Amino acid sequence: MNIGLIGCGAVGRKRAQHLAGAQLVRCADIDLPRARHVASLSDGCVAGSDWRELLDHADIDAVIIATPQDSQVEIARAAISAEIHVLVEKPAARHVDELRGLPQLAAEHKVRVRVGFNHRYHRAFQHAKRLVDSGILGPLLFLRARYGHGGRLGYASEWRAQPQRSGGGELIDQGVHLIDLARWFLGEFIEVNGFAHTYFWDMPVDDNGFMLLKTATKQVAFLHVSCTEWKNTFSWELYGRDGKLQVEGLGGSYGVERLSWYKNLPDMGPPETTIWEYPMADNSWATEMAEFIEDIRGMREPSAGLHDAIAALAVVAKIYAASGYDHRA
Repeated sequence: MNIGLIGCGAVGRKRAQHLAGAQLVRCADIDLPRARHVASLSDGCVAGSDWRELLDHADIDAVIIATPQDSQVEIARAAISAEIHVLVEKPAARHVDELRGLPQLAAEHKVRVRVGFNHRYHRAFQHAKRLVDSGILGPLLFLRARYGHGGRLGYASEWRAQPQRSGGGELIDQGVHLIDLARWFLGEFIEVNGFAHTYFWDMPVDDNGFMLLKTATKQVAFLHVSCTEWKNTFSWELYGRDGKLQVEGLGGSYGVERLSWYKNLPDMGPPETTIWEYPMADNSWATEMAEFIEDIRGMREPSAGLHDAIAALAVVAKIYAASGYDHRA
């Protein structure tokens, strides 16, 4: 399968290195030297600066869109119209309204569109989902999660801090990962409450987002994302009647990825505890890509697709509106 890559920054380079056996044949970036660097990673890959020209080539089966949010929808729409399958990085748009009609366009052109929610494919989450689906937690009660980093020098000057490009701050950046994971385990949220605010960074977008999301059966997801988390943190806890699952760390600066199962015992007291650690390299990108390839070959609907991006961005939009942010272009 021949892959085109649009956007050759940090995420684009990571995608180019985890293609699950597919072949990168073309890449494009407005910074041509950056595109040439990524092209050098794959034999025979051709670099360019115009994404439209990339889509004109008949040798492209699927395209990965790893650009800032302000161009994601335009590129995705053009690729779909050219009947090229699409993997677009989360959040897939600046605002939920930009995605309206895109699922229908994909269906019309018989194109598979996957949204890059790679956190679903971390080993700990793949294992946690199998455990939950087996019923070991019993009825699910609530979920609590934190995801944060501390930014870096110059962070407030990067494109992520420009609302016309990013669509918002930490809530739309890291927050959509937590929202997507919460929906994956608990289902749809019918009640959305939250608050986004800028506490530290001198920028017109939020640096912290707080969410309280509720399903029709009163299951709650209490989520917090931050770029004032001076020690990088990832902590995710799912509670059921019969126990709890906890995922900590994502590797690298977030610490060793670990899944813990706390089994509630008949006499209560300290739970029976089982811990799995995943100290090896992150394989989520390759696993996600392999599933995307199978989506295309089997013409099946991706498990993380446009409907998931729309649901996550709808939550973001409600919280931004309630918090006084309006980042729509």
